[in-house]
Amino acid sequence: MSLNNANTQYFEATRIAGETSLKTFTQQMGKRYTNGRNFDRGAGQHRDVSMLSPYVRRRLVLEPDLVNTAIEAHGFDDAEKFIHEVFWRSYFKGWLERRPIIWDLYKNGLIQDLELLNRDRSLRKRVEAAEAGQTGLDYFDSWAEELVETGYLHNHARMWFASIWIFSLELPWRLGADFFFRHLLDGDPASNTLGWRWVAGLHTRGKPYQAQAWNIAKFTNNRFDPRPKDLLEVVEGLENEEPEGLPDISPLRILQAPDPNRPTVLLITEEDCRPEDFDLSSLNLKGCATLTASHLRSPLSVSPLVEKFEQGALGDTASRNNLDITELWAGVPSDLAQWASRAGANQIVTPFIPIGPLRDWILEATPCLDEAGIEFVEWRRDWDDAIWRYTTAGFFKVKKKIPSILQTTGVI
Repeated sequence: MSLNNANTQYFEATRIAGETSLKTFTQQMGKRYTNGRNFDRGAGQHRDVSMLSPYVRRRLVLEPDLVNTAIEAHGFDDAEKFIHEVFWRSYFKGWLERRPIIWDLYKNGLIQDLELLNRDRSLRKRVEAAEAGQTGLDYFDSWAEELVETGYLHNHARMWFASIWIFSLELPWRLGADFFFRHLLDGDPASNTLGWRWVAGLHTRGKPYQAQAWNIAKFTNNRFDPRPKDLLEVVEGLENEEPEGLPDISPLRILQAPDPNRPTVLLITEEDCRPEDFDLSSLNLKGCATLTASHLRSPLSVSPLVEKFEQGALGDTASRNNLDITELWAGVPSDLAQWASRAGANQIVTPFIPIGPLRDWILEATPCLDEAGIEFVEWRRDWDDAIWRYTTAGFFKVKKKIPSILQTTGVI
């Protein structure tokens, strides 16, 4: 079955498209968002949520601009719920940055789950049915179909989907997280991994999220009417998978500033498609490159929609900045050093690359960079620095600091 009213044309991968969507949604950032944000109205009908996440994930639209726009249009109090949701994404990114071993656990666990999938025919059939939207649960199947066909899913539906995947269908949670990561246009390692961990009861330990029939019926406006018996009543989460508890907190990486005297190349990745926000004029630039890397998200095939959006965002970034670009593909890690050397550079500068598959690839490339005498230097945004210092516990610690963070970053 095809979603006739769903398409991806509203996700044009350009900065101007993101800013236009931001302007269009501005009047809905206040009470309307607060009252309507939990309603999943179906593919093509998500009018009460911004759907800006694919742009924010690549920083075609910036978090401070979202918050500033909301405050100017509605005031802090009326826009508070929208502001909190913006901060949640930044909180998750900082939380994972402070606990990189959680990403390693996910990667290693996913490999084990995929190996089990190859050995267990019954499990493989059940996973394939879930991903194809053929479980017989019309609500779950509809969400699976929408995700695959559009690259988007309402946040409330993501929670329901993950809970049903884990507790009702009894499928490995990492395989579900991988399914999302391969298809979500806004998928990033932190929000995706930690969101699934939260539903499973691993993030906020002992508090798994339970999908309930009445909740799905209410917040889909009775578009779906699940039978309560089809949804397993969650008694406990999966915290026994990690009996040792959450890992210790790591310090944030200390970054060095670019040396303006060194011959330099600029690297543009989908982690930040706004290099123009940094001081490019001070660099002794010898070349620029875009790095295609969305295929690193999974050992399995990544959605063509995700790859297309990444290519569009990278191309738009190059054209906006009038840059003569070399197109790189994240394949053999040594290619990075070879490209910089051919350009006559001994310094690569790029906006910050957080914990995730691209960071892993950069780490694999580091020995070749060191051997060639090439420094890899990153810029980190003030917004991230201001929030990530507080991501040592739950979101409440960040929430308390929101007013001071907004002042520190110049938003208010």
